[in-house]
Amino acid sequence: MAHQTTPSSQKALMMELKSLQEQPVEGFRITLVEEADLYNWEVAIFGPPNTLYEGGYFKAHIKFPVDYPYSPPTFRFLTKMWHPNIYENGDVCISILHPPVDDPQSGELPSERWNPTQNVRTILLSVISLLNEPNTFSPANVDASVMFRKWRDSKGKDKEYAEIIRKQVISTAAEAERDGVKVPTTLAEYCVQTRVPSQDSSSDLLYDDLYDDDMEEEDEDEDESDMDNF
Repeated sequence: MAHQTTPSSQKALMMELKSLQEQPVEGFRITLVEEADLYNWEVAIFGPPNTLYEGGYFKAHIKFPVDYPYSPPTFRFLTKMWHPNIYENGDVCISILHPPVDDPQSGELPSERWNPTQNVRTILLSVISLLNEPNTFSPANVDASVMFRKWRDSKGKDKEYAEIIRKQVISTAAEAERDGVKVPTTLAEYCVQTRVPSQDSSSDLLYDDLYDDDMEEEDEDEDESDMDNF
């Protein structure tokens, strides 16, 4: 019976998950939606201090395609977000998550789009940057874009945009409490890279399984090579 090999995308995702849990990105917590499913991740984003999002606890899902990293994942906020580059359903509209196709009408350079050298770490950094510096040239939420420009151009005197964001931030406190999460509110707390403890040993077992698959594939290749030499 033929040995069923593990898709390369699973191996890549397992390595990335392990890296992010051991060396987290500041302001983020990463877990799997379900322990055995590497293609669906849950992300908790802490609002950066000294921004409109300070003290916020925003949850999102990252869904990966089977051919990752050759195709980009999708990033969808579960928390209600009012932002120029976030659709009503929570989907994030950002160049790095767009497939690498030549589309002159989009106004995006091919180099700004997804490519296989990108990874979850670069996505997270791009998303946190987008929250603070929206792209108003091609908004996903036109009303939010107009409101943000009024707030920015008035240097904060037009408070409508800021007030909506602060209300959303305050509304996330209940979920943070339910999840048993202490949201950082100072720069010192925010910059602490918090490792996410495993609920059980299943992640390590999964990692070991992927390692065993690699070893078995190497053994099979060696056996085939030996047979060719006879």
